[in-house]
Amino acid sequence: MKNEWPNYTVLGETMHKWASDLFPICRSLTGAGVRESLHYLSSHLDGLEVNSVPSGKDVFDWTIPLEWSIEDAYVLDSAGNKVIDFKSSNLHVLNYSTAVDIELPLSELNEHLYSLPDMPSAIPYVTSYYAPRWGFCLAQEERNKLKDGLYRAVIKSKHYDGFLNYGEYFLAGETEEEILISTYICHPSMANNELSGPVVTTALANLIKQLPSRKYSYRFVFVPETIGAITFISENLAHLKSKVVGGFVLTCIGDERNYSYLQSKQEGTLSDRAAMHTMKSIVGDYKLYDFLSRGSDERQYCAPGIDLPIGSIMRTRYGDYPEYHTSLDDLSLVTASGLAGGLEVCFETIKLIEANETYKVTVYCEPQLGKRGLYPTISSMALDYTDVRTLTNLIAYCDGKHDLIAIAEKINVNARELIPVVKRLVDEGLLERYKKDVKAYQV
Repeated sequence: MKNEWPNYTVLGETMHKWASDLFPICRSLTGAGVRESLHYLSSHLDGLEVNSVPSGKDVFDWTIPLEWSIEDAYVLDSAGNKVIDFKSSNLHVLNYSTAVDIELPLSELNEHLYSLPDMPSAIPYVTSYYAPRWGFCLAQEERNKLKDGLYRAVIKSKHYDGFLNYGEYFLAGETEEEILISTYICHPSMANNELSGPVVTTALANLIKQLPSRKYSYRFVFVPETIGAITFISENLAHLKSKVVGGFVLTCIGDERNYSYLQSKQEGTLSDRAAMHTMKSIVGDYKLYDFLSRGSDERQYCAPGIDLPIGSIMRTRYGDYPEYHTSLDDLSLVTASGLAGGLEVCFETIKLIEANETYKVTVYCEPQLGKRGLYPTISSMALDYTDVRTLTNLIAYCDGKHDLIAIAEKINVNARELIPVVKRLVDEGLLERYKKDVKAYQV
């Protein structure tokens, strides 16, 4: 019987509910939206801590920006009708927009409007974090309805000395070696590109917490993309470089179209090998990207001088689906089933990382399996020796040079199916764990 824990179907529905609750919140690099979102997640992840880093602090080559808040924004036509309204969609405002209250003709207003002619029904997501400007975003079909005349543009926003906030959650394991899981929490009202990552990460943390034992320690971070990851690394660089042996960025992990993996810059790391083997065994056909296709926070974790073994687990990769960075990336694109599939790949990858060891046979030549009940005691052409062949192939490569994933790839079996076999052989005294440097291991 298939193990009923975890019930991914139920977890998928739960995660979709979390995403629905978080969807209306106006998030950005900084501000109340990030704090509200982290507070919500903390109600489902007991012990999630919120860190605050002040505006103006230098973090490597960057500086923490001023905090941004927005109360309201709209555009009125000459008759006083709201033709653009922030309260109907928080994507309507250029994210991090400066304040404005001005009357101007359509010809001048157009210089501050952003739309997508090729996607007429979509509101684009546009930002201006590090250069002051104001603007509005709207669907092209709504823009086409604007008539010549005088308009009033109002954005009630503020920039001020405040904080950049990020969330951090830690689970201690048997060793101090860490697996780092990072996701971002800064995009407003986009389901796959934003909310799928935080909700899957929250569910994953709760599952790992329930494991009966953990070889590795786990650190989960919920950061504003780019500047948040840079800040987290800047504050913890020595620790990360000495402790992190693997990990992933989780993003765009809630649709049903594809599964994707983007390798770390090093390639061949424990993270890469475990994720790729798991995807191949669970979903079969998946899209594999190398580091040249990077686009999220794996850029920071794998940057020169940082060089952490971090890849990215995704469903359909950012930029590869048409709704990306638009209002069409909504809660119909992200589904309970899509989230459940993303979570399953993540958790099964973690379980494989936990189980992965290098083993060495304790006897010379082939062990006598028959006396241990591991080999048929009568020779017959009618017997199915498939399992025996898998067993002997496994033993043949338990030479202190190949870990479990490498052996599974070599003999073309699912590594997860070898785990109970290895346990039996260890219990029989035929195998012993052989310590390898996880960080240095390459195929």
